Amino acid sequence: MKNKIAIVTGGNSGIGKYTAMALRDKDCTVYEFSRREILTEGINHITADITDETQVEKAVNTVIEKERKIDILINCAGYGISGAVEFTELSDAKKQFDVNFFGTVNMNKAVLPHMRNSKSGRIVNISSVAAVAHIPFQTYYSASKAAIESYTCALANEVAPFGISVTAIQPGDICTPFTQAREKSFTGDDVYSGRIARSVSSMEKDEQKGMSPEIAGDYIAKIALQNKVKPVYAIGFSYKILSTLCKTFPCGFRNKIVGMLYAK
Repeated sequence: MKNKIAIVTGGNSGIGKYTAMALRDKDCTVYEFSRREILTEGINHITADITDETQVEKAVNTVIEKERKIDILINCAGYGISGAVEFTELSDAKKQFDVNFFGTVNMNKAVLPHMRNSKSGRIVNISSVAAVAHIPFQTYYSASKAAIESYTCALANEVAPFGISVTAIQPGDICTPFTQAREKSFTGDDVYSGRIARSVSSMEKDEQKGMSPEIAGDYIAKIALQNKVKPVYAIGFSYKILSTLCKTFPCGFRNKIVGMLYAK
């Protein structure tokens, strides 16, 4: 584990922060990329907006100049929007994908040449159980995470001959500032008989009663440092069961259950 060089995006809050701290505590040299400079002891901050390819390239090159290699990349940066698809501005939907999906793509594209040259590397993309249990009124968030999983599995096969492994991790409900940061729209809630507000409120209550970010961060760090990885992991026993059932049950049955929980 010693002397591993790790980059964590979104590493100044929530899951990203505790993942970075867990890697630091396992003797990794950790760089966190985020737009805001909020320093954490023992972790190197580099200001970068992951949606900006130029900033990403510059930040990655800074790490390479200092360390000569990158062993681990963990893509934690992301946020959520909620609202009815019918009333969501297309610009907001595109922004959701630009951060959650294409931000991950930008980071991976920047580090892959360096990992390929060193014939080793581990990329961890943070997905969500929403990738398989598609949440109504958080449709674009769910879709962005499902895209990450498809992308992860395809990329893993592309880069495996170079000694690079890629995996996706599905957190469930985690008690972090992610909930407060969600961009909520209740436009059309009268048309939808209050279902938008009820759905989002129920989901946010579940999040605030969810797993601590410390546990999630420790788990992600553990996966990042394993010798071998599977394509997809869920965090926590209950979410492992949920993820498995969602992939096993017929789509119609699964969607009916999710609808009963979050679309009433």
